[in-house]
This record gives sequence, structure tokens and C-alpha cells, in this order.
Amino acid sequence: MPILGTVASGYFEDIVGTSTRAVFGGGYLSGRVSTIDYVDIATTSNATNFGNLTVARDTMGTGSSSTRGLFLGGGAASAPSSVIDYITIASTGNATSFGNLSRNGQNGAGFSDSTRSVYHLGQDDNSAVNIIEYVTIATTGNSTDFGDLTVTRNNTVGCGSTTRGLIIGGFNTSEITQNIIDYVTIASTGNATDFGDLVSAKGYVGATSSNTRGVFAGGVAAGSSPTDDMEYVTIATTGNAIFFGDCTVAGVSKAGTSNKIRGVFGSNNNYGIERNKIEYITIASTGNGTDFGDLTTARENVHQAISSNHGGL
Repeated sequence: MPILGTVASGYFEDIVGTSTRAVFGGGYLSGRVSTIDYVDIATTSNATNFGNLTVARDTMGTGSSSTRGLFLGGGAASAPSSVIDYITIASTGNATSFGNLSRNGQNGAGFSDSTRSVYHLGQDDNSAVNIIEYVTIATTGNSTDFGDLTVTRNNTVGCGSTTRGLIIGGFNTSEITQNIIDYVTIASTGNATDFGDLVSAKGYVGATSSNTRGVFAGGVAAGSSPTDDMEYVTIATTGNAIFFGDCTVAGVSKAGTSNKIRGVFGSNNNYGIERNKIEYITIASTGNGTDFGDLTTARENVHQAISSNHGGL
């Protein structure tokens, strides 16, 4: 299974009644790009340019507090990267260097509470890894070991509540698609625990969440075409995913985030077909996606996204 270039974006949660910004960073369009875009989740509209990453890359993990968003790792020009960047979400401007992961990583799962950003490294220079690391969002510095996944795999995606982070799907070291959902307690450290299973095994899934529910969109199984299925779980419990509805279009690495009420997915690429589409759902209900607007430029594989007030309530 080839490693796809992806746009990393951000995960955002909303204090009810306030504006929440979704930020989409990086991607692939005839090479890695450094573009960062943003939208206001509560509205529908096209994205606006925010600034640029310190290094052009894709397939990044993300995390955020109410003020600061992080882009972790990702695929750079010739190899995975260990770079961690940060932005101030309420402003616009270029990203700033935060520190480095312990090793290179791309196509992994990121999530956070208001204090800590956690990242499964996905794949290093050679193969899938089970390593999970974390940083403290308000400081700058290099990452620290958190623990390991239940099964080594790459092309995972993450989301979570203020307490618990989920690592979803992926491909194992034999490039066999996995239906595994793992979880960790964000404020602690330790190895992941089995949560349950996806409705169908797949990697390159998009994910968004409220403090109650995680929703997983799109993705692909080895040897198959991308799907438009969405699934959901209740984060505080454990158990298998349930069908939620259909995306507006089938695709992989849909960059997901939310304001706790509305979930947004960006890019929706289809294996080498660059797209700029953003769609949204109401997380507490079930149903199909609705068109939101467009990114500033079409690019492949938005992987994850950032938002303000993540984990704030």
C-alpha cells in the first residue's frame, strides 16, 4: 500500500455561542506544500489563507489547546519528518518551530486535551511503528514517550474527548487493513487498550469528535476503492462502531475537526485526484454529509485538522 501525501489540518472544539476556527495545513500537489487555510466552523464558506508551515509537508498529526495549534511530523520532500510546528489559532501568520519528535513519523494519529498533544508516529523512514509520544502544548520542546499501540500499524487517525484519545484503523506491517480502535487516557502515560472495531477494516480514515461521540469518515481497504461510509462510537464507553451516514463523496485522509456540535472534513481526495471540498455533519445526530465550501487550493490527502477551544469544556 503506497504512502499517500496528505494535508494535515486541525481539530477544533467550540464553546457554545462563540466562533471556532478550523485550520487545515500542508498537503500534496505536485510536491508537498506549506499552505495553511482556515474556516469558521459555525458558518459555511470557502477557506481563507492563514500562512505557511516552517517545512512543506503532508500526512501530519495535529493537536491544540484553546489558543495554540500543533502540526506534528509528516511527509517532507524526500522522507518522513520529525518537525513540530505551532500556530496561534486566533491570529494569522506563518507557523513557528516548536521542537522535534524522537524520530521521523508520518501517517499517524493525533489528538489532544487542553494541555497535552499526543501523537502516534505512524511510519518512520522504514516501516510502521507502534510508538506514541506527547508534548505539553503551552511550552516548546521535544516530544516524550507515552506508550505503544496494541498492534503496530500506520495510516491511522485520531480523535477524542477531553479525557480519552482514540487511534483508529490503519495497515499493519504486512500492509493488511485493520479494523482496530485503540484508546488511551490523555492525561496519563501507558500503552493503548483495545476499544472495539470499525464496521469495516480500513486505513486513511478521517475523524472528528465531540466530548461524547467520535465519527470516522471515508478511508480505504487494501485493494479496494475509497469508501463514502461514516461510522461512530461513544467515546466514554468501549464497543464497536455503528454506521452514521455517507460522505458527500468517497475519499481518503479527510481532515476532520469540530466545534463539539458540527464536525468538518476537508480535502476528500481520491487516490491521486486532488480535491478542495469541505463538508460537515452534526455530530450528535446521524445522517449524510453536507457541502461546506472549498479550500483555497485543491490538494491531496488532508489527514487531520486543528481548532480553537479544543478540550475547553
